Amino acid sequence: MLDEAFLPPARARREAGVRRSLSYPAWLDLPEPRAFRPKRRFRTVWISDIHLGTRGCNAVLLVDFLRSIECETLYLVGDIVDGWRLRKGWYWPDAHNEVIRRILKMAHRGTRVVFVAGNHDEMLRDYAGLTFGGVELVNEAIHQTADGRRLLVQHGDAFDGVVLYARWLAFLGDQAYALLLRLNILLNRVRRQLHLPYWSLSSYLKKRVKNAVQYICRFEEAVAQAALQRGVDGVVCGHIHCAEIRTIGSVIYYNDGDWVESCTALVEDAEGTMRILDWAAETRDAAAAEAVAELEEAFA
Repeated sequence: MLDEAFLPPARARREAGVRRSLSYPAWLDLPEPRAFRPKRRFRTVWISDIHLGTRGCNAVLLVDFLRSIECETLYLVGDIVDGWRLRKGWYWPDAHNEVIRRILKMAHRGTRVVFVAGNHDEMLRDYAGLTFGGVELVNEAIHQTADGRRLLVQHGDAFDGVVLYARWLAFLGDQAYALLLRLNILLNRVRRQLHLPYWSLSSYLKKRVKNAVQYICRFEEAVAQAALQRGVDGVVCGHIHCAEIRTIGSVIYYNDGDWVESCTALVEDAEGTMRILDWAAETRDAAAAEAVAELEEAFA
C-alpha cells in the first residue's frame, strides 16, 4: 500500500482517468501560482543551453515559460546542467531546483521528455539509452514533424572546431564568456532597480562582433552539411546561443537559442509549422502592455 503523501491528488487521478500504480515524489505536486493563465499548446518544444549551476542562467524566466506551455514532446538539447562550472564551485539556487521540478512534472503528466547531452553536461553521455524519472537520455535523436519531415536533433558541439580540436581553448573561452555573463547580471540587476525589463549585453555584442558572426555562419553551414550527409530534411541544435531558422541548400537549420542570453525556444504546432519563441521579448511586451493598461486605468 502506497503512502498517501506520495499519491497524486484525487482530482488529478480523476482527470487522468487512471490510477497510477507507481509512487512519485510529493514535491511534484507543490501548489502552482494562483494567477490563472491559459497554457499554450504545442506538438513539440526544443530548449537548450540552460546552464543550470551558473549565475548566468535565467531560471526564473524559464520556469515562467515552462508553466505557460503544454506539449507532447519536450527536447532538452544539451548544456542543461553546466558540469564545467559546477566542478569549479557549487552554485544552485532554489530557482534551479524549480526548473528540474517543472521538467519532471511535465514528464510525469505525459509529456515525452528527451535529454540530448551536450558538452557542458557530457558526463551524461555514457548513460545514453537510459531513462531517469521519465526523462530519456540520448546523444542524438531523429524527430519526425507533423508534416512528415525528419530532423536530426543534436547539441551541436560535434560541429564546433574549437571544442573538438582545441579543448583548452574552449575552456579559456568559457572563462571570458563567464566574465561577460557576470557583467550581464550586474547590468540587469541595475535595470531591475530602474523597473526596466531583461536585456542581454552578451547577445547584443555577439551579433555585432565580426568574428563572432563569421563563426556562427561557419557553424551553421557545417551542421547543415552533416545533416545532408545523414539524409535528413533538417537539423535542430543549440550550443552557440544564437536562435535561428535558416534554409541552407536543401536542409533547414534550426537553432533553439539558449536561456542565458536570449531566452528562446523552438516550437512546433500541430501542423508541423516551426518557429522561434522569444520569451524575453514576450515578457517585455507583456510588461509594457500592463504598464499602459495601468496608466489608462489611472487616467480614466
